[in-house]
Amino acid sequence: MAGPVRFRLVPERSTVAIHATSSIHPIDGVADGVTGFVELAVTGGEPDLSVPSTARIELEVDHLSSGNAAYDSEMRRRLDARRFPTIVGELTGVEAGARPGIYRATGDLTFHGVMRTLSADIAVEVDGTSELRAAWEQTIDIRDFDLKPPRILMLKVHPEVRIEVRLVADR
Repeated sequence: MAGPVRFRLVPERSTVAIHATSSIHPIDGVADGVTGFVELAVTGGEPDLSVPSTARIELEVDHLSSGNAAYDSEMRRRLDARRFPTIVGELTGVEAGARPGIYRATGDLTFHGVMRTLSADIAVEVDGTSELRAAWEQTIDIRDFDLKPPRILMLKVHPEVRIEVRLVADR
C-alpha cells in the first residue's frame, strides 16, 4: 500500500465548459484557471482506493466566458459574482466504477453560496506519479443552487446545465 501523492492542478491546462440551452439557441461557455489539488495513493499507475483520497477544486466565476459580453454580464449579475466569487468542489468519497479507469466520485459543490452533494463517474489517468488527468460530465439544475433561469428579452434559458470538467495536475 502506497501513501498519498499530492498533485497540483495546472490552471492553464484545466478547464470547465458549460453548455446551456435556451428557447432560441445553445449558450456555451468555457473557463480555464481551475486551481486546487488532488491527493491520492497510486499503485502500479492506478489510484489505490484502499487509501482515502482528497481533492479541492476552485474556479473563479469571473473566468467563465461565453464570448458574448451581454450574456456574460447577466451571468455574473445572476451569480452575484461579487458576493460569491468562487465555485468550489471538494471530494468526499471515491470507489471503483463500472470499468477500468472509471471511478465513482462523490463530493460537495458550493456554487452561488449553496452546497450540494453530487456524484459522477470520472475518468482518471495517472502517468506514473508525475501527472494526473481527470475528466467528467455532470448535469445540474441551477434551481438547486437557488438560481432562477435567466430571461433576456425573448431568450429563456433552461435550468439544466451540462458541465464538462477536464483537469490536468502535476506532482
